[in-house]
Amino acid sequence: MSAASEPKVCLTIAGLDPSGGAGIVADIKTFSAFGCYAAAVVTSITFQNTTGVFGAVHQEPASVRGQLEPVFADLEVAAVKTGTLPTAEVIREIASILKRTDVKSLVVDPVIRSTSGFDLIDDIALAALVDELFPLATLVTPNIPEAERISGIRINDANSITEAAGIMRSKGARNVLIKGGHLQSENLSTDYLFIDNELTKFEAERINTTATHGTGCTLSSAIAANLALGYDLKEAVRVSKDFVTEAIRTAPGIGRGHSPINHLVRRQ
Repeated sequence: MSAASEPKVCLTIAGLDPSGGAGIVADIKTFSAFGCYAAAVVTSITFQNTTGVFGAVHQEPASVRGQLEPVFADLEVAAVKTGTLPTAEVIREIASILKRTDVKSLVVDPVIRSTSGFDLIDDIALAALVDELFPLATLVTPNIPEAERISGIRINDANSITEAAGIMRSKGARNVLIKGGHLQSENLSTDYLFIDNELTKFEAERINTTATHGTGCTLSSAIAANLALGYDLKEAVRVSKDFVTEAIRTAPGIGRGHSPINHLVRRQ
C-alpha cells in the first residue's frame, strides 16, 4: 500500500463505555465509518449501559502517558479527539505530550456530566481542561449544559449562545461549536459554529427519539475524522452533523434506556 492510500490515523483519548454506545467504542466505530484507522487511549473505565452511569475508575497519569507515548512513537496521527478527562493531573499529562507532537487537528469535547446526571469531572479538572487544552484545540464542542458551566452564564437563546462562545474564546478556545440540542424547539436542532467572529448555524430536523446515547461523542469524533481527511473546519462540521442526524434517524433501538445511535454502517 502506498503512503498516499494509507488510511488517516485518528486517536481518541476518552473513557470506556462497556455497553458500546459512547466513549472510545463510539469513537472507534465513527472513525472507521469514515475510513480512518482508529487508535484509542483509555482515561477512565466507566460502569454504564444505556440506562445510566453507575460509577467509574479513573486512570492514573502514568497509565495515560504509558498508552499515549508508544502510539505517537509509532503512528502518524492525523487528528486527536478528547472526551472524558477525569482529573487535572491526567489533563496536564495529555497536554504536555500533545505539545510535543505535530498533530494538526485536535477536537476537545469537554465531557462534564453524563445524560443520566453522573458527574465525570470536577471543578479543578475542568479548570485544567480550559487552561491546558483549549489553547491547543482546533475546535471545542460543548453542549448547552457544558457551555453554561464553562462560561458561567445561563443559555436560553441564540444571543446567550453567542455570549457563551465569546467567553470560551476569551479563555483560549480558537473555534467553538455549541451543540444546541438541549434548547427547546419543536422542529429544529441547531448547532452554532464560531470561527473567529463568524457564526455559522447548522440546522437539522429534530427527531423525536430516545436514541441519544453517544451523540456528542460521535459528533466530535466525526469532526476529527473529517479534519484528518482534509476537510476545512466548516465542511467537517457540516458533514459530521449530517452523519449524526442520519444515525439518530436510523438508530436500531438497542438497550432499555437512551439507545445508542447506529454508527456501524460505513459512510459512503
